Amino acid sequence: MLEYKLNDEITLRMFNTDDAEELFKLTIASKPYLREWLGWLDYIETVEDSKRNIEGRINGLIETGGRPKSFALMYKGELAGTIGFNDIDRGIQCGTIGYWLGQEFQGKGIMSQALEAIIEYGFRDLKLNKIEIRVAIENVKSRALPERFGFTEEGVIRDAEWLYDHYVDHVVYGLLRHEYLQLNHRSKAYDEAGNRM
Repeated sequence: MLEYKLNDEITLRMFNTDDAEELFKLTIASKPYLREWLGWLDYIETVEDSKRNIEGRINGLIETGGRPKSFALMYKGELAGTIGFNDIDRGIQCGTIGYWLGQEFQGKGIMSQALEAIIEYGFRDLKLNKIEIRVAIENVKSRALPERFGFTEEGVIRDAEWLYDHYVDHVVYGLLRHEYLQLNHRSKAYDEAGNRM
């Protein structure tokens, strides 16, 4: 199983179908909190729904030549959320990152470390030229993440998502490979292909 240990507490690893019950419980426990910004929660009603979600993630390995697009975000051995690429456009080598964290795991710096790892993974392993993050315009907490990592605010998509009883606009953030390499050259050495040296 592919696994990235970020530190003693945080690990990113591939989902497997054995995670279905834990993913379902985390989703349901955090549903009132997550519902403000995630529009798919009403589609998760049983463990089987979570299992189908995981199976879809596993099937996505074909699209990426065996490299996972999304990861279980583990904190001290417990499933805390998920992060990964919701979409990859191979025509322009652009991936769109999505993420969410269970309510009880907020405020621990987990998502910042996970996002940093996923950005590196996208440029280094998936060989992307651009990474995008799309966030509801009023979701200040989620917007802070791409801003912290040097993404450029590229514009707003109006009425981009239906959230149960209203539309929300999305802010689109983008980071190009060469910008990422420039931002990281001080702390990490990378070659032109984006591989750590």
